[in-house]
Amino acid sequence: MKNQLKPVTFVQGTRDFYRPNYYVQNILIKALSEGITDPNELKKIAHLDKVADVYRSLDKLAIRKEYHEALTRSGISLDYIVGGIKKLADTADKDAVRLKSLELLLRSLGLEKYEELEISGKNWEEIIIEAEANKAEGEVLNSEDIVEYKIDVPETPEKAKKNREKENKLGRQLYEK
Repeated sequence: MKNQLKPVTFVQGTRDFYRPNYYVQNILIKALSEGITDPNELKKIAHLDKVADVYRSLDKLAIRKEYHEALTRSGISLDYIVGGIKKLADTADKDAVRLKSLELLLRSLGLEKYEELEISGKNWEEIIIEAEANKAEGEVLNSEDIVEYKIDVPETPEKAKKNREKENKLGRQLYEK
């Protein structure tokens, strides 16, 4: 018998057929670990339309597992990837390559954007230096810098007041005994 190949999934497809359905895959893993193997039952548990969707999800799951096993067998781990990027950042001949590798590391940390604040045309470094200088001098804010707000508290309706009193009375009764 020929070796049957599993279907290939594309990460960015326009239909659900091609998308990786990790949520459904995790539901199927949990159901299978509890001993449920009937495809119709798995279809109900995962809220899928057809039994074919169950089999397609299991195929995607098998491909995901095989992919991670192949990465491990090849010696590729997160340590290997980060080490390679670090090595490029340290030893690359071209500055552009070094810069791109450092940008990649910053992006992975969520620090890829450098935005200046729009406050009085100063960047964030100048604002911090100025704030530290003011703190060191013990400078107090002027009264004109402090803005006071007038708050209009709406009146509580009588019905709400009575309900609150009733709840308070019940609460006191619970703790008095």
